[in-house]
Amino acid sequence: MRRQAASGAAGDAGRAAARVADSADCTRGRSPCPCRLIDFCAVWDAGVFLASAARQGAPSGVTGRRLNEAETLNSVREDQFQRLEAARPRGLGHGARGPVLRMAGPPPPWACTAILLCALSLSGAIEIPMDLSQPPTITKQSVKDHIVDPRDNILIECEAKGNPAPSFHWTRNSKFFNIAKDPRVSMRRRSGTLVIDFRSGGRPEEYEGEYQCFARNKFGTALSNRIRLQVSKSPLWPKENLDPVVVQEGAPLTLQCNPPPGLPSPVIFWMSSSMEPITQDKRVSQGHNGDLYFSNVMLQDMQTDYSCNARFHFTHTIQQKNPFNLKVLTNHPYNDSSLRNHPDMYSARGVAERTPSFMYPQGTASSQMVLRGMDLLLECIASGVPTPDIAWYKKGGDLPSDKAKFENFNKALRITNVSEEDSGEYFCLASNKMGSIRHTISVRVKAAPYWLDEPKNLILAPGEDGRLVCRANGNPKPTVQWMVNGEPLQSAPPNPNREVAGDTIIFRDTQISSRAVYQCNTSNEHGYLLANAFVSVLDVPPRMLSPRNQLIRVILYNRTRLDCPFFGSPIPTLRWFKNGQGSNLDGGNYHVYENGSLEIKMIRKEDQGIYTCVATNILGKAENQVRLEVKDPTRIYRMPEDQVAKRGTTVQLECRVKHDPSLKLSVSWLKDDEPLYISNRMKKEEDSLTIFGVAERDQGSYTCVASTELDQDLAKAHLTVLGRPDRPRDLELTDLAERSVRLTWIPGDDNNSPITDYVVQFEEDQFQPGVWHDHSKFPGSVNSAVLRLSPYVNYQFRVIAINEVGSSHPSLPSERYRTSGAPPESNPSDVKGEGSRKNNMEITWTPMNATSAFGPNLRYIVKWRRRETREAWNNVTVWGSRYVVGQTPVYVPYEIRVQAENDFGKGPEPDTVIGYSGEDYPRAAPTDVKIRVLNSTAISLQWNRVYSDTVQGQLREYRAYYWRESSLLKNLWVSQKRQQAGFPGDRLRGVVSRLFPYSNYKLEMVVVNGRGDGPRSETKEFTTPEGVPSAPRRFRVRQPNLETINLEWDHPEHPNGILIGYTLKYVAFNGTKVGKQIVENFSPNQTKFTVQRADPVSRYRFSLSARTQVGSGEAVTEESPAPPNEATPTAAYTNNQADIATQGWFIGLMCAVALLVLILLIVCFIKRSRGGKYPVREKKDVPLGPEDPKEEDGSFDYSDEDNKPLQGSQTSLDGTIKQQESDDSLVDYGEGGEGQFNEDGSFIGQYTVKKDKEETEGNESSEATSPVNAIYSLA
Repeated sequence: MRRQAASGAAGDAGRAAARVADSADCTRGRSPCPCRLIDFCAVWDAGVFLASAARQGAPSGVTGRRLNEAETLNSVREDQFQRLEAARPRGLGHGARGPVLRMAGPPPPWACTAILLCALSLSGAIEIPMDLSQPPTITKQSVKDHIVDPRDNILIECEAKGNPAPSFHWTRNSKFFNIAKDPRVSMRRRSGTLVIDFRSGGRPEEYEGEYQCFARNKFGTALSNRIRLQVSKSPLWPKENLDPVVVQEGAPLTLQCNPPPGLPSPVIFWMSSSMEPITQDKRVSQGHNGDLYFSNVMLQDMQTDYSCNARFHFTHTIQQKNPFNLKVLTNHPYNDSSLRNHPDMYSARGVAERTPSFMYPQGTASSQMVLRGMDLLLECIASGVPTPDIAWYKKGGDLPSDKAKFENFNKALRITNVSEEDSGEYFCLASNKMGSIRHTISVRVKAAPYWLDEPKNLILAPGEDGRLVCRANGNPKPTVQWMVNGEPLQSAPPNPNREVAGDTIIFRDTQISSRAVYQCNTSNEHGYLLANAFVSVLDVPPRMLSPRNQLIRVILYNRTRLDCPFFGSPIPTLRWFKNGQGSNLDGGNYHVYENGSLEIKMIRKEDQGIYTCVATNILGKAENQVRLEVKDPTRIYRMPEDQVAKRGTTVQLECRVKHDPSLKLSVSWLKDDEPLYISNRMKKEEDSLTIFGVAERDQGSYTCVASTELDQDLAKAHLTVLGRPDRPRDLELTDLAERSVRLTWIPGDDNNSPITDYVVQFEEDQFQPGVWHDHSKFPGSVNSAVLRLSPYVNYQFRVIAINEVGSSHPSLPSERYRTSGAPPESNPSDVKGEGSRKNNMEITWTPMNATSAFGPNLRYIVKWRRRETREAWNNVTVWGSRYVVGQTPVYVPYEIRVQAENDFGKGPEPDTVIGYSGEDYPRAAPTDVKIRVLNSTAISLQWNRVYSDTVQGQLREYRAYYWRESSLLKNLWVSQKRQQAGFPGDRLRGVVSRLFPYSNYKLEMVVVNGRGDGPRSETKEFTTPEGVPSAPRRFRVRQPNLETINLEWDHPEHPNGILIGYTLKYVAFNGTKVGKQIVENFSPNQTKFTVQRADPVSRYRFSLSARTQVGSGEAVTEESPAPPNEATPTAAYTNNQADIATQGWFIGLMCAVALLVLILLIVCFIKRSRGGKYPVREKKDVPLGPEDPKEEDGSFDYSDEDNKPLQGSQTSLDGTIKQQESDDSLVDYGEGGEGQFNEDGSFIGQYTVKKDKEETEGNESSEATSPVNAIYSLA
């Protein structure tokens, strides 16, 4: 029986070789999903398994955005898993560490790396612990075709492991390479890597050849591949003089590159001698061989030269071939750019059309051979007029859509990773409107050798049987050659325990002496494969290869595997136990595989616990334990949704997550599957992502990644940004006519918002160069329009696209197009005749624009004459837009005509417009002005109209000038600034409002025309009656204690009459409860009042107004403050007072103040006795000056007998009353400057009350209690 040592299930922290193999599996495409984003191996290495988040019984409505809500465990195909298990060698475990958790079921898409680790556990390479004896194994080597840079030292890698450590030697061209004899060659320490040093000179080319490395210890010899060393070459381009290439327009042309042969082959590209890239399209393109092909030559191809460039990889140098110059023979020598996009460009240029023909490959059929796994490149380049289109087909089937792609404007077909089924006949079809032609390419797929069954290391116990298998395939069929320790098996010493049967070596009853390294070399004409596999005979008791007592955490409902990395020879038997129970775990939710791995088909909460694996063979036993914890899965329960947003708006993407509270949650975002950079326009919160001021670059897919140490969930949404459209491009003018042209454009990207309109603008370079005007507007469904044009305009057009978001940038301008001239078809508009002085008339008009001029030298014929006189027309020719007629009578009508004229003729007969000469000041004033007082703030006016001949112009309005002469309140200074009220039109009455009550006014009236005011009428006087006063000023509510409330106020700013008293209304309230209203009336001199509170809890609302004989004025309202503690206000107030008075710090402070006062008294007494001066009032009965405070009681009486000045005023030297703070001016009330009036003449300006300065309160009391004032009194 063949017994082969193998790895138990790969551990969570397998050795480096296991991880390398795992990564190799990923890169070779063994994973069911692409490998990306997260290195799960690193987490696995720490003893944590990133398990699937699949859950049995997950909701059926799982959307496609929930990427990790994969199939449930019930959908796992057991047969697939069993096949994976069967593919793995049975027997001993390899060098991984300890029992680890494995996922056996198909993972969610994010866990591709995890499933690779699972696959590795089934089919990983055999590993022997390094502390045991073993033959050499090659771990690193250079590639078979090793090309090196001649400027660097040469490095040929060869590394191996083994116990004891292997020694190395090399062969070169199948002969022993004596490193010691060449001073430039050395071998790295503890390695077989060769280093060839050229710092002291030497030619790298001398070391080219085929190298092979041998790693040897006492148990055998391992071989590297045969490494072919080549030195990179970048030869110079041969010098050559190239004659100009002469070609007929429309003919095909091939410019050959013929680059010098390099190693590796250089990259070819074409440029001009000025290093400008050659623009390529389906007419002009570069072939795979580097030549430049012209399907047909056009005249514009002569505008540049053509130089082939070769870039060499290793030297990073670019070599340039001498440029080709083209000389194109043509029947149409003018390179008119307007013909480039002509729908029939070739016939317009006189180029004959012809059917396609192939430029490469030649003929109608060719063949091509390609190796399996390489890329197949098929190419067809055709000539013809018009330029042919290329299409590709496969005979008897379709092109492989998953591997085929078109290149070089469909001239090349590339099929990647070719396999045998890609062989067959392919054909390309070149066609234009003249015909078509076909070329057939027969493709044969050959194959270098590839493995079917690569030999693996064989580890046996003494007396066991085993076999090495070396199976490969290829086309042609490869041959197999066996070697042992680097020597052909035929020349090796005979071994009775070994039998060779073709591609298999069978070992029976192996002994210690059977240890060796076998090589299998399989080859055909296209290549070879070399594999090393050792046979090691060991007698080892069981051992565990991982740390003991690991903690493994896994997600609920996962399918899980517990591996137990072990080693032993003979193969140990492995059993599992849970929580120290005596029964072996197998059956039900558990399944033990032949390699010893324990599978838990669906993890449940009750599966938590301690699991023990025991490995036993005839030499002993070993055991290990692992503690398994089950965690809740991470779930995004509110996923981000697809959104459509306008540019500049704010977008919020939600992502709300549930997770196991014992695990640390991390939420991150991806944009287009790349990590999202959180800029200052974004705000990332725990459950959302907000984007402010969305821009076009924010469009894309956003993925919320919610992850813990064990699992993660993803949810994706797409953000579509509606932006302004891109500018239209490639404007073209066609169908050129005398008064029209067709404009065609290519729409730009609409940026997700359909284009609704196009605006065509034009610019002309004669009248307003550089200024763009709207020409016309078209719906967004068109991209071509006929534009109506005006004569003699040099047009240039551009197009603007409009969608729901906004307008695009204007397109680039079109070519210019000038129309022929004609006489004007219209005359200037807005013709006017008005006088700027009393003896002239200024004729003006709006000049005509460029589109109405119709010809050069646009001018205007101006005609005028007095109306109804039948005199001859006066005329003058003007180039501007204004003409002044002088020496005219005052305000007489004129007939005016303005006609346009250019060099092609005159415009139509103009319309006649009536204008007037200049105005003079009116000569008369309104008479019989009558005034009737309406109320305290308004009067009614009536007057007689003036004769029309005295107006001397157009009557604009009758205007009243009025001013406040004085107030009926004595000693009140008022402003006498004049105000005005206008009454437009020929009216005979009006109303003046917003006057001050109780005042004397004067009024005058004038007539107003366009020149100004006429003479003033007789001055009229009137008096306004009393009115209601304004609100009292500075109404103050104070609450010194919880028993009383003090009220204080000042007199109204505008009494508007004689005050007769004040009315106070107040009401108590507590929350929603309101008491009975109380009304108090006070004399005009009273400005204080004290309210006794009914209870300490209620608040009060006060309303205060002043009264005249007319009635009460505007009221001012205030509320009392809320008590500081509504529960026990009185007790709190009393306690505070008592507490402060009995505090020691307060008593000490009072003593210090008393001592300070005593010291100051002594100092003042000394200074007084010495004649010192200090500011103190010598006599208490000195009358108060203008700046002394007012009387304490603040009394004031507006009665006629009271001769006191107004409070806050002072008496001037001439006995008049002057206001201290500001003039009582209408400017202060908002009436200064030009007043505003209604149509009836009433004043509509608002006046504002100008407040006095706040008075210093408590001045007397503070002076009485001040220590300094006390000192002055004693002094």
